[in-house]
Amino acid sequence: MDLSRSARALAGAADATDGAVDWDAVAEAAKGGCEPGDLRMEPAEREAFADDVRAARDGLRAASGVDFDLPGSIEVQHRHHWVDANVDTFRRVLRPLEDTATGGRVPGVARSLNSGTMAVTVAFLARNVLGQYDPLLLAEADPADHGLYFVRPNIQQAAVDLNVGYPRFRRWIAFHEVAHAAEFAAAPWLPGYLEDRLESGLASMTDESSLLELARPGRDGAGPIDSFADLNTAMTAVEGYAELLMDRAFDDEYDDLREKLDARRRGGDPITNLFKRLLGFGMKRRQYERGAAFFAAVADRMDLRTASLVWERPENLPSDAELDDPDAWVRRVA
Repeated sequence: MDLSRSARALAGAADATDGAVDWDAVAEAAKGGCEPGDLRMEPAEREAFADDVRAARDGLRAASGVDFDLPGSIEVQHRHHWVDANVDTFRRVLRPLEDTATGGRVPGVARSLNSGTMAVTVAFLARNVLGQYDPLLLAEADPADHGLYFVRPNIQQAAVDLNVGYPRFRRWIAFHEVAHAAEFAAAPWLPGYLEDRLESGLASMTDESSLLELARPGRDGAGPIDSFADLNTAMTAVEGYAELLMDRAFDDEYDDLREKLDARRRGGDPITNLFKRLLGFGMKRRQYERGAAFFAAVADRMDLRTASLVWERPENLPSDAELDDPDAWVRRVA
């Protein structure tokens, strides 16, 4: 790590002309907070990454019955590449909240603190993310422009930490991320649905009356909590279906990988666990577990094609109650 690089970037954030966060400083400081990792690959490993993605596409097409194309951008990255891609995402997604809450003008010290908080967050994520399907929410992007990223240093380190073979683990991660490509291809309405809930929630959070309404005991009706609850339910379906699909399509044994990766999601040292709680990793893990249990129940009682009906239209998404009662969803949809 180069903490002096981080300090210089955040000191400069105070001199930015406007905005609650200096995003250029966030990117620079986050890079100072994590080593980029090794991205030097022999031709054989580059071809192995490509083969993993092709095998995942073919296996997932066969398992799901969805004929989908891979995203236009497929990148094997180191951590600093991932920082650049995701700082742009944070900047885009949080701009409405930032601009409305601050009017575009905040003191330099507050801007430095805001930027420092975001930099620590991004650096932590950059050290832990293995792969990512990026639907480019709020970017007005064509689905062909969606991104698929593999953070090679993190995949390598996780394979060592979990004591599993790197090639097999890398391939399994490819199946998980390509499963998301299958979902978004099967549900062209999904990016718009997620964007609508995200924008609605953020817009409500910037409205003082909405915030007061959110805090009112016995509240009812729409508001930020409803939009984010819908978003959480949808993401539980997204993550759960990907977990089921990757397991059903993977071309090798995976029980040991599943057990060890689940333990990794639950585990960590005290500082890491604190960050996970602050960043909502506990909710993310529950999304994986709850969503996977729902889709496994549907697929076991019916079949995978029935489980895939969830992506036909927004109304087919399970409700929060149906996530815990798969039979109710089957009765309603199938």
